[in-house]
Amino acid sequence: MLNVVLFGAPGSGKGTQSARLIDEYGLYHISTGEVLRDHIKRGTELGKIADSYISKGNLIPDDLMVEILDDVLEKEAKGKSGVVFDGFPRTIPQAEALEKLLKKRGTALVAVIGLEVPEEELMKRMIRRGKETGRADDTPETIKNRLEVYHNQTHPLRAYYNEKGKYLPINGLGVVDEIFNDIAEGLEKLTGIKRRVH
Repeated sequence: MLNVVLFGAPGSGKGTQSARLIDEYGLYHISTGEVLRDHIKRGTELGKIADSYISKGNLIPDDLMVEILDDVLEKEAKGKSGVVFDGFPRTIPQAEALEKLLKKRGTALVAVIGLEVPEEELMKRMIRRGKETGRADDTPETIKNRLEVYHNQTHPLRAYYNEKGKYLPINGLGVVDEIFNDIAEGLEKLTGIKRRVH
């Protein structure tokens, strides 16, 4: 099973690269952001709780996130050759919870792909994205808060996974295809899993 985490600050290109990973390796994509937005849109109980955190630019509590993930893994991801986790874990306790969740299913995480992009570029990308898509959480004020939350709570994961020998740093600046080639080469070195021949 090729279970990978796509890691990086908001606006680092996780959505774009996860689409390539899914296509290339036949993986199931779990974007916690999309799952949460879907719950919010449908007005589910979970969605209402999640919205009270997200609308302020805060992370939702770990136990709530783990509950959602467990549900998605159980119902959606069965029979796939692996999973791309996009936007999870965001904290070390979440990383530990994910390990348990995968262990329970007899599998494990093989790599954490870190898209590394300078802060001023992230700001530019997200402000542009906000204008193009009308995403309500892409305002300069919320972006600043999200980047702050990321640096305080999420960035320590880089060291955590580095210690475990699972962190794969990738330069997130440049052409999408070249960034993806770096990811595929890094994954092959780390896991021995080759990309499909096109």
